[in-house]
Amino acid sequence: MNIDHLQLFVRLAHTHNISAAGQELGLSPAVSSSYITKLERNLGVRLVHRTTRKVSLTEEGHSFLPHAEQVLAQVDAARAAISPDSQQPKGTLRIAASASFATLHLMPALKTFCQRYPELNIDLRLTDTVVDLIEGGFDVAIRNSALKDSSLVARKLAPDQRILCASPSYLAAHGEPKTPQELLQHQCVSLVGIEQWRFNGSEGAISIKPSSGFRSDNGTAVRMACCDGFGIGLSATWSVYQELRSGQLVQVLADHPLDSDTALWALYPSAHQLAPKIRAFIDFFIDHLGEPPYWQRDSD
Repeated sequence: MNIDHLQLFVRLAHTHNISAAGQELGLSPAVSSSYITKLERNLGVRLVHRTTRKVSLTEEGHSFLPHAEQVLAQVDAARAAISPDSQQPKGTLRIAASASFATLHLMPALKTFCQRYPELNIDLRLTDTVVDLIEGGFDVAIRNSALKDSSLVARKLAPDQRILCASPSYLAAHGEPKTPQELLQHQCVSLVGIEQWRFNGSEGAISIKPSSGFRSDNGTAVRMACCDGFGIGLSATWSVYQELRSGQLVQVLADHPLDSDTALWALYPSAHQLAPKIRAFIDFFIDHLGEPPYWQRDSD
């Protein structure tokens, strides 16, 4: 089986365009089309549906894709085993991350990372929705959700502690709740997808559904709404640590910790687990964030 044909097929699965996939590999549209035809002939099945605008994978194509990626990963690993130079990260690293986390914690460090690995290009996509790494052609994603896809590998970057906080002006006007139940008398700021706030206190587990005057699917918007006095909000400490230190926000119900066992994870396709660029990115940011992460340390 021709490796060049497999490389083109994998890129085609992500771009849905034969010309675009071929261009990434330095191939003309005619040669790219012939590669796919030869691969299909070799396998004896149709891998793609062709239209004038784009192509899509057939059922057989979807089934074949992870195996093709695994073969290419094994080829890369074999080359790396005998060529020290191939261990140097190079090419394009495609990253998916939430806009809130990336703006605060990835972007400030990316310049240093790129200076360390000058042959590496960054393609960073910011979204607060969970993306399909395989379908989107991403090398790595930063998430704070549990790993549910067995085709992915997860490596922990840092804890993801959640707290409640509000602005001093809101608390001065409305008072500070002393128990989770008192939240029902307050306006709250909610992150879409977290409809119940669960607490683990001395009296046991408590679940509260807050009355939300403001809801958003973006962590930055939730933080800004809390600072502007919209109400009491649930945020990750990595999102609000600067405002807590400056006094723009105050932690609420510190004696009633939220029931939250989350963490920040770097996820990557299992077929790519030996890619030097992925390993370099994860190792760099684990070291950059630190243990404990810098947002959990006392400010100087």
